[in-house]
Amino acid sequence: MAAEIKPSNSKQQGNVRKPVLLNKLEGCGDCVNMAVIIPGEDGVISVSDDKTVRVWLKRDTGQYWPSICHSMPSEASCLEFNSETRRLFIGLDNGTITEFSLADDYNRLSHIRDYLAHQNRVTCLKFSLNCEWVLSCSKDKYFQWHCSETGRRLGGYQAAAWCLCLEFDEQSKYAFVGDYSGHISVLKLKDTTFELVITLKGHSGNVRCLAWDVERSLLCSGSFDQSVIVWDIGGKQGTAFELQGHHDKVQGLVYAQSAKQLLSGSDDCVVGVWNMDAKRIETPEWAESDVCMKCEGPFFWNVKKMWEEKIMGNRQHHCRKCGKAVCAKCSTKQSTLPAMGYEYDVRICDDCFKTIETEDRAPLATFHDVRHSVIHMNLDSTRKLLLTVGKDRIIKVWDVSSVLH
Repeated sequence: MAAEIKPSNSKQQGNVRKPVLLNKLEGCGDCVNMAVIIPGEDGVISVSDDKTVRVWLKRDTGQYWPSICHSMPSEASCLEFNSETRRLFIGLDNGTITEFSLADDYNRLSHIRDYLAHQNRVTCLKFSLNCEWVLSCSKDKYFQWHCSETGRRLGGYQAAAWCLCLEFDEQSKYAFVGDYSGHISVLKLKDTTFELVITLKGHSGNVRCLAWDVERSLLCSGSFDQSVIVWDIGGKQGTAFELQGHHDKVQGLVYAQSAKQLLSGSDDCVVGVWNMDAKRIETPEWAESDVCMKCEGPFFWNVKKMWEEKIMGNRQHHCRKCGKAVCAKCSTKQSTLPAMGYEYDVRICDDCFKTIETEDRAPLATFHDVRHSVIHMNLDSTRKLLLTVGKDRIIKVWDVSSVLH
């Protein structure tokens, strides 16, 4: 069972809602890169650097065992499964995408076609049944989309860095591509052409995962900078707010549409559950100044003012609430600011600290120890099952019904 490491109220620890571990899938000979729960079935599909595609089915013993262990010509890096058509797309380290048909009894894979899509490792795949498109991105810096009926390449976009993750909105035909430089390219796709709408710049580390709220047109991005940023795509207002709760790289994001909750997984072995229905406040821009914006004391690079006043300069800090540049003496307080996404104590200037009420510190997220470094997540929102893939080569299946209330 997962251990709650940050309960929302210490007085209610006996009634803490938390994920319950149902199964562990072990036996892969190398790093498991991605896995998904088969909708409506007690099954999981996984891909690994040991070049295998595995279909795991739950047996009468309650444990999962592979019904298929199919070897690929190269490391299997990512996958996409469409349960309606039973079409399975496997991205490989050599840049190829292989399409299979999965048998009704989940005991056989039938090869359909290969897409020679990339020149390097395929990092993410999406399949749109309505458009009949296979969308992919790769470490060759390209985002491509192919026709899934003919296998023909329709178009491509070259980013400035490795493309690591993508999301696609079928209704608007907007594609979102996160890359190694920390940028997210927003593309409007047509049959064979595209328009680069905007490049979102907010992360200081590479973007590793994306999640899409189709109802409110909010894009969530997780990064190696340990943060999650929520972008208001529908309102065209740029950054809506940040979510700060992890202490290591964020590598997995899934959005529970019905529960209005975002789940994030990280290298810190923690899954965060964020209330996305709560009223949030946009993170302020950090101001730049040569002096403290409270006491007007010079910062250490302001040599002229230091010389005139015969004083030592101060180190520059920023208040997370107002964004002003302040010195240490004017920002001696710390506090959580859940409405602004800060679920742990951050630096607050003394003036802003006086305005924070007790109810302003009420958490809007919970954090749960899943006991392995999460590199990928998948959610079956209908059955409220969460799958986590760890660096320990183990796949875990969790009951999150008490969390997604």
